Amino acid sequence: MSEDTSAESPRAGARTPDRPDEPPREKDDVRRDTGKDRSAPEPKDDRATADEPRAPAEERDGPISEKDALRSLTEAGAHGDAERSEALRAGAIADEIARRLNADASGTRIGTLALFNETVSFGGGLHTGPGRGTDHRAGGASLLALDAADVADHTDLYVQPEGYEDAVELLRDRRLLVLTGPPGSGREAAAVNLLEEALAIDGGGGGGCHRLLLPSQVLEPGWEPPVKHSGYLAALEDGPAGVRRFTGVPGTGSDPGPARWAAVAAALRGSGSLLVLTGGHDLELLAAGPGGDHLAHHPLTPLDPVAVVERRVLGHGGGADAQAELRALLERTGAAAALREQPAARHAARLASVISADGDIAAEVARLRDPSEQVRAWFDRYREPEPVSFALAAAVLEGSGYLTVADAAVALRAALTEPAAAPPDLRFGDLLGHEQQWIRLELPDAGSLSAGPPRVYFRNALLGQVILAYAWTALDGRRGAVLDWLHRLLTHPDLEVRARASVAAGVLVLADPQHAVHRFLASWAGSTSWPLRQAAATALGVAGSRPESADAVWELLHHWARGDASARRRRLAGTAANAVGGLLGRSDPDRAVAVLHAALDRGDDWGTLPSVAWGGVHLLHQGQVATLLDAYLRWSAPQDLSPMVVKTLSAFVFAVSRPYEQPLVTAEDDTAGGGGRVPGVPVLLTGLNRHHERLTELWARALARRPVQDTALEALHTWIDGYADDSPGSLDAIGRLLTAVAHRPGRHRERLEWWLEKWARDRDHPSANAERLLRLLR
Repeated sequence: MSEDTSAESPRAGARTPDRPDEPPREKDDVRRDTGKDRSAPEPKDDRATADEPRAPAEERDGPISEKDALRSLTEAGAHGDAERSEALRAGAIADEIARRLNADASGTRIGTLALFNETVSFGGGLHTGPGRGTDHRAGGASLLALDAADVADHTDLYVQPEGYEDAVELLRDRRLLVLTGPPGSGREAAAVNLLEEALAIDGGGGGGCHRLLLPSQVLEPGWEPPVKHSGYLAALEDGPAGVRRFTGVPGTGSDPGPARWAAVAAALRGSGSLLVLTGGHDLELLAAGPGGDHLAHHPLTPLDPVAVVERRVLGHGGGADAQAELRALLERTGAAAALREQPAARHAARLASVISADGDIAAEVARLRDPSEQVRAWFDRYREPEPVSFALAAAVLEGSGYLTVADAAVALRAALTEPAAAPPDLRFGDLLGHEQQWIRLELPDAGSLSAGPPRVYFRNALLGQVILAYAWTALDGRRGAVLDWLHRLLTHPDLEVRARASVAAGVLVLADPQHAVHRFLASWAGSTSWPLRQAAATALGVAGSRPESADAVWELLHHWARGDASARRRRLAGTAANAVGGLLGRSDPDRAVAVLHAALDRGDDWGTLPSVAWGGVHLLHQGQVATLLDAYLRWSAPQDLSPMVVKTLSAFVFAVSRPYEQPLVTAEDDTAGGGGRVPGVPVLLTGLNRHHERLTELWARALARRPVQDTALEALHTWIDGYADDSPGSLDAIGRLLTAVAHRPGRHRERLEWWLEKWARDRDHPSANAERLLRLLR
């Protein structure tokens, strides 16, 4: 590997382009200007490694020798686009998620969520009013009369949904109405209003309205309304279990059938009474089954929550000015945004009561938007594998297409249940407005030629992360299955799925960093699989973006970077180098280059060079140009043939060779070095004028050192003929660079003139740019 110093320097213009002359070399290229002892050891002969024991096949996942490492860098420059694109996508998504985690949009930060705070109030009423009549009374009573106050709570200031008049007529005609809607949609208030109005129109209602505490009794043979000329409300619990309890009356079978429904309707008609059954999606399916012809079914249309607030605050006589003032208050306090995230009527009613009482609106908005309360209440209500699996899949893959999320949910559901003989009939989309109200399905623009699939989003930006944290910390029996499922997503064919799963792993790290390191993070970081190592790096970037966990993450990365030369520890060091090129490096570039130094300065172990070189490129693309160049100058200052100098200069040449790629998501705080970057052109070329002195010194060192010299010349040639024309002013900047290098002591000028003339006179591809630079130098 030592330089050949036997060739004489040919005179300028004395050779033809195809003449096999060697470029000028100089004896003091290796130790020029160092002021050091010139007896520094020569590099090892690559052939000396031929007889050394080879590592097992499963361990040979990274280069070890100098020759292999340098060849790997060359191959990475030519074939590393897939890994590079994956790193960019994962980094962009991690940026976006980290901004959500740190935005504190609701006054609740992910790291301080009261997931185990038993004083949290979950709410949970299914109506819009206080509802004193909803209490279940002891003593086995099956009927509860609604008093005047109960009725007034529901009927005063009630906002009629779309189709309300049609529902009244259906109830009067059929006597039995199935009223369905998601929890919190105002089903109970609607039922009471429908009953009161239908009874008033019919001129009856002397018996008042009653709540049936045991709805299944209506399906028993011979059932009669306990009080004639009355209205009855029977509220079924949401979910399959509620319907099973309703239909599981002894002697009726699992489905009431047409005869039973007909008998119930006849009993109501005979006593001059009305019955409204309320429930969710499963009741809707029951109503569509056998006997549905005897039922009147009305799905509730969602109410505008702002309209509910207006009615309850302003009454029926609120004028335009009062409405405008109230709407301005809702926007100013964040209440309007909170109602968009949680549009259920009960939330609007509660907010209206706070406003009417001159209460603390900010506190109520913070409570309403607190994702921890929503998540805790939801998991307390929904425990079946189907809703849990879709919620977790949406939390990991938020923003992905519906089919992608649904497929992931099916896979997780299979891990949470016993194997079935046939695939289950799962229709997650039917439950988005019922069990999964916190999720919205964003449909593509029908008029767009590039319309994609419908995509899944949470209404609150923090919800997905809180769901992951809660499931990881609270669902103890399912933690292993969730981790295995997440591991499988990391090898998914879709790059976006892998990237989002990596970000989700970072959220799990936040929940308990020490547990995560030992449970999965270290094994991923030391894996022979590139996707798993990339996942570990992305996860650490997300976890390290939080102030409370940043120090622990940096300490872990330093520990991995300083490992021994075993294959696994080398992979850990490479993962550390990869991690600091993203979010972490932008937030603390000095710590980042310290990790890169530790990962690179491993004596004769060259296996981390590709990872460190990529980490440096990522730092450049994050805008940390000056910090990285200063580090390269320090690390290569001895200017000898020690491994650290050659590794550093090799990493530098790799950096000057890599074109800039526009990130998919531009960070809001990306202000360092952001100006002037041109997609498709190396950052160090477009930044040549801003960092002229640093780049002049590093180019001079790289051009004077073998084996770096050869790749440096190739990189320079690519700058001149491959990139200069794509970046205005770059060729002039290269001219100033080469002039500055040529003025340095040694044979820099002769070398540059020889190569510029060779490129300018090339028989097949003569370079006009090289000819122009050659004239400048001469």
